[in-house]
Amino acid sequence: MQDEKRQEMAKGVLSNPRNQRQEVQALQDTIYVIGGKWRLPIINSICNGNKRFRDIERSIPGITTRMLSRELKDMEANQLIRRTVIPTIPVAVEYTATEYCQSFGDIILEMIKWGKQHKERIIHTTDQ
Repeated sequence: MQDEKRQEMAKGVLSNPRNQRQEVQALQDTIYVIGGKWRLPIINSICNGNKRFRDIERSIPGITTRMLSRELKDMEANQLIRRTVIPTIPVAVEYTATEYCQSFGDIILEMIKWGKQHKERIIHTTDQ
């Protein structure tokens, strides 16, 4: 069943005849937008309810303030997150995932699933 589902998805995504240059470019575009060490953890943090800068920062071990700031700006430019300034005293800023970002949710779940399976595979392979 999984192979049939994958083949059906491939028919909808891949061109016929296949255009490898276009496929590689699409992969590179995706990696550019969500790649790097911090983007997916930031998306995950925001999608898990962290909206304030410090909350996001605390939820991601090892990220620096400067790096988080830079990544949030890039992610906003790529329409993955929305930055909202709340006119309070002091001014508050909240970050939320856009609908466009949420469309990536299934892929993130599959990546988490694959990562867990991979870790189990490696652990069991090294135990033998």
